[in-house]
Amino acid sequence: MDKYSFLNAAHTAYFADLYEQYLKNPDSVEPSWRAFFQGYDFGSENYGMDGEITEGVTTQIPEHVQKEFQIVKLIDGYRNRGHLFTKTNPVRARRKYAPTLEIENFGLSQSDMSTIFSAGEILGLGKATLQNIVDHLEKIYCESIGIEYMYIRKPEEIQWIQNKLNVNDNQPQFSPEEKKYILKKLNEAVSFESFLHTKYVGQKRFSLEGNESLIPALDSLIEDAANHGVKEFVMGMAHRGRLSTLTNIFGKSAEDIFSEFDGKDYEQKVFDGDVKYHLGWTSNRVTDGGKKINLNIAPNPSHLETVGAVVEGIVRAKQDDKYSENPSQVLPIIVHGDAAISGQGLVYELVQMAQLDGYKTNGTIHIVVNNQIGFTTNYLDGRSSTYCTDVGKVTLSPVMHVNADDPEAVVHAMSFALHFRMKFKRDVFIDLLGYRKYGHNEGDEPRFTQPKLYKAISKHQNPRDIYAAKLIAEGVIDNGYVAKLEKAYKDKLEVKLEDSRKIDKTVITPFMEDEWVNYQTVVEDKMMQPIDTTYPKEGLAKITKVISNLPKDKKFIRKIERLIQSRQTMFDEDKLDWAMAEHLAYGTLLEEGYDVRVSGQDVERGTFSHRHAVVKVEDSEEEILLLNQISDKQGRFFIYNSLLSEYGVVGFDYGYAMASPITLVIWEAQFGDFSNGAQIMLDQYISAAEDKWMLQNGLVMLLPHGYEGQGAEHSSGRMERYLQLCAKDNMFVMDCTTPANMYHLLRKQMKAEFRKPLIVFTPKSLLRHPLVVSTVDEFANGSFQMLIDDSVVKANKTKTLVFVTGKFYYDLLEQRETLKRDDVALVRIEQLFPLPEKQIKDIIAKYKNATDIVWAQEEPRNMGAYSHMLMHLDEAKTFRAATRRPYGAPAAGSSVRSKIRHQEVIDFVFDKTKNNQR
Repeated sequence: MDKYSFLNAAHTAYFADLYEQYLKNPDSVEPSWRAFFQGYDFGSENYGMDGEITEGVTTQIPEHVQKEFQIVKLIDGYRNRGHLFTKTNPVRARRKYAPTLEIENFGLSQSDMSTIFSAGEILGLGKATLQNIVDHLEKIYCESIGIEYMYIRKPEEIQWIQNKLNVNDNQPQFSPEEKKYILKKLNEAVSFESFLHTKYVGQKRFSLEGNESLIPALDSLIEDAANHGVKEFVMGMAHRGRLSTLTNIFGKSAEDIFSEFDGKDYEQKVFDGDVKYHLGWTSNRVTDGGKKINLNIAPNPSHLETVGAVVEGIVRAKQDDKYSENPSQVLPIIVHGDAAISGQGLVYELVQMAQLDGYKTNGTIHIVVNNQIGFTTNYLDGRSSTYCTDVGKVTLSPVMHVNADDPEAVVHAMSFALHFRMKFKRDVFIDLLGYRKYGHNEGDEPRFTQPKLYKAISKHQNPRDIYAAKLIAEGVIDNGYVAKLEKAYKDKLEVKLEDSRKIDKTVITPFMEDEWVNYQTVVEDKMMQPIDTTYPKEGLAKITKVISNLPKDKKFIRKIERLIQSRQTMFDEDKLDWAMAEHLAYGTLLEEGYDVRVSGQDVERGTFSHRHAVVKVEDSEEEILLLNQISDKQGRFFIYNSLLSEYGVVGFDYGYAMASPITLVIWEAQFGDFSNGAQIMLDQYISAAEDKWMLQNGLVMLLPHGYEGQGAEHSSGRMERYLQLCAKDNMFVMDCTTPANMYHLLRKQMKAEFRKPLIVFTPKSLLRHPLVVSTVDEFANGSFQMLIDDSVVKANKTKTLVFVTGKFYYDLLEQRETLKRDDVALVRIEQLFPLPEKQIKDIIAKYKNATDIVWAQEEPRNMGAYSHMLMHLDEAKTFRAATRRPYGAPAAGSSVRSKIRHQEVIDFVFDKTKNNQR
């Protein structure tokens, strides 16, 4: 008897269902069935589907059961590979893939098409003919929407997706009124672009033409999300389609956009502004369902993907500040370009951040405006992956590829994305496959580089007219409907254009203005004014007691117990070190109601093991944050070890600080020069955003800096780069030398009525230097000192006046004591920008007998602060410069050579006849 004859009497739908389960997750199937299916697959793959080889398992399985298995494999083929055979490209023939989804590739034939199979129950069809099954699969997977999801490892997510796709065969089912509304938004997108094209001929606008269905898609997303409880949207997008999105989705006045096209000056005097397609916007909207929602589109530079990191930070700040009970009420949307999402490494960093405790935002909807070309580069030259969205698979996110000429499919896909995000709190990617009607900008000639493509595009109807023809055929609208829509919309634009030309200047509305009502924009004079940062001694004592005592009922490593207890000892002995400066600054701010967020590589312990803001229980690794135990009404202390990213994390924390001025937001580099991985954030946002976009930001960057013979990459925070970016009133740059000054600096950052980025070059060896301590009274009653005078030497005896910054001061101090020189004054400049020029000049006047004035730095002459001093202080041109000679690398790799060079600079400070040019 045939060993598999028992299958004849069994219910084949059960086998089909079990086999489908096995294909999704083999380990979820009972072992004996798993062995059976493995044998079946082995037979199918090694002996062919026709079962001619007697040794094959397939020869012993009843034919009708075998066919059921083959149907399941066909269904699985569509689910895995259907996206490769869609009708999603409106202007290009898609690439050919093999094998195809032809039924013959699954051991089936045309003679099976009318046969009824139980496997149809998997699709919710019940028992169905193969013809019905294939038709169903074609509609779901191979029409205007292609979906990738079978790589997801959570069966419940896969099942949810499959159930969702089975509804209406993944085909949109809109009412006539809904279709008219989609057409209305599509008309706005088309008409807005054509209006600008005729009124501002040849001007750059990065038009949306070819991807206009983005507008009804975004509109539907906002309406639908509001019905799901979303209160705020934060969106980031590059240039293409931005102007249309601003006016047709975010409600920015067309008059303002026309004024920007006309190139008028700005009403604000202390403001440089930016090009129109970089500007941000904030507005409130009431949905058709009567729900009030807040909309934000973040400003962004031409570094296209940079804004993604900023958006995620803004969203997380809003979630932490307002929606901690239900963070999903703030929805991030990032609109990418196809070339940028695949070409820019920042996207990978963002994707890797998506599920991390310190950076997750409960899922982002990523939309790619895919015009199949990057500037002039074809997509085949722009990536190695099949799709531009393949980065989304890193975190097993579902990806939908949609034909941009089918607006109903686009809106339908957006609904799917929203529902998945709200259900699973994970990212979703939508690849909106369209084209670019003109060149990269409207002044380019695209036929230079893509003549065949643009011949096809020139003959192609716009999405509105394609959709209108469909609705006419369905009887939803008549022939004159679109012409009336277009005329009414353009008539409004004509009126707004006339109104805009009556206005002399452009008014720029600040982004997220509501978050900043209690803060003022200030210039340099205000930045130099003292701020009260005192705090009562008894309060410091209370905080010290909390952060010096670990829970008694938990076991900790003995070394960490001693370290935590030493905090109380330091306080009692009146010698507070750098770590205590940080802890007490954070603790006092928390007690005053501010929040504190610290982020970066290894910040919980600290790169140099000085911070220990998070303490781990030895046996369980439970995390103890003592700074969150100060009082019942304190602010919240967040500290997160980041992924090994600078660009993404700095962008995220910058965005967080942008949305939460009540939070002290700190990013710490593992070593100072590692911040160069975030150089775009420094150039485009941190140094320039206030001038370009009227954005205040209080981000603090801690950059460990100091020459201790650790080589080129572990010495310099590249101080010169930050100082070169300094101008007027755009940021603070500090190089503190005492714990008390660091303590007051951090408190000052929050106690001010304004926010500026703060760059601090922090110590390494000084963290435990015996001289780098401050008294409790200096913490309690002191203030931040921009310049610290020499308190030892007498001014009238001083022959050499040395200006120095940072850790090098202590090296010079040690040498002065060794040489017993009481004629050399060492003056520390703690604030490098804005440079305290008056105080420096007062010091020079005080030491009037000094005939030798020195600028001393441990960095090479082409680095450090020397060139900054020359630029900002006329007197510096007469200073004797004691530095290493100019080098390409910040420091020598050899510790011996490094020490020699270091000592030569020190010697030259005290004896100008010494040669320090080695």
